[in-house]
Amino acid sequence: MIFPETLGRFSVYLRQGDEYVLYADSEERFTERHRRNLHDSGVKEVFVKSEQREHFERYVESHLGRVLGDEALPLAERAKVFLDTTTDLVKEVFEDRLPVIKNGHFARIRNVVEQSIRFFTKEKALAAMAPFISHDYKSYTHSVHVFVYSVAVLHSFGVEGEDLLQAGMGAMLHDLGKTRVPKDILAKRGALSRAEQEIMKNHPLWGVSQCASLPMSQLALNCVLFHHERMDGEGYPSRLAGEHIPFPVRVLAVCDAYDNLTAERPGQAALSPFDALQSMRSEKGAYDVEAFKRLVQVLSGAALI
Repeated sequence: MIFPETLGRFSVYLRQGDEYVLYADSEERFTERHRRNLHDSGVKEVFVKSEQREHFERYVESHLGRVLGDEALPLAERAKVFLDTTTDLVKEVFEDRLPVIKNGHFARIRNVVEQSIRFFTKEKALAAMAPFISHDYKSYTHSVHVFVYSVAVLHSFGVEGEDLLQAGMGAMLHDLGKTRVPKDILAKRGALSRAEQEIMKNHPLWGVSQCASLPMSQLALNCVLFHHERMDGEGYPSRLAGEHIPFPVRVLAVCDAYDNLTAERPGQAALSPFDALQSMRSEKGAYDVEAFKRLVQVLSGAALI
């Protein structure tokens, strides 16, 4: 995962017996000659010092599209790189708990979304990610899962290009407002009190507020604001119903609910994919029927159910 004609700000080492030997210095541009020498020597593994790990991770993040498009790498390995890289970035954003998202963070998230969308429009890519999906709920892992599911389902409906990118941005940031929900509420085991529920219901509005100064499209902002609306008008914050809920948001809502149900949360055991879908089916009027059916088809095609 080191590419010719790139500079990574980390040194590359080779292992020779019990020793690690410097191969390329941190200030040295990695060239085609470096790559060819490794290939000709049969070297398949290189090493980076632990204190330079952050530089390596940012390097992979910057070149994520090249990693995901490298057919020489096993599909499962590429899926794992995506999940690790993206989860680390979203975790960084969520753990900052800032009143507004930094421009730098936003640019990095857009870059990751842009570089990975094409990969997750392939059915086999979703299947390859399945073994690495965490069922221990965290807001940042949940956001990444919902992004992947939403992109796959929307693409199956023919959504492409800028619309798919903006919906992907909205999916990745849909729960950003939860960074302003008190941690004791997020971690509470058992049912929330009425007052706590009202606080939790503010997170879509808080999320939009945190994105207000960013160059986000209306489509992306709709995903953040309306992902808890229901087809029957019983959702929040605006009690929109039916066709008044933008279609990409209806897809996001289905994917959001599915991932919530299949994750272990405080006071809630994870459901199996089959049981989660059964639970969603029983909520008459909550979800867009066509979006739900397509999620089932996408999950089935990827052998996730």
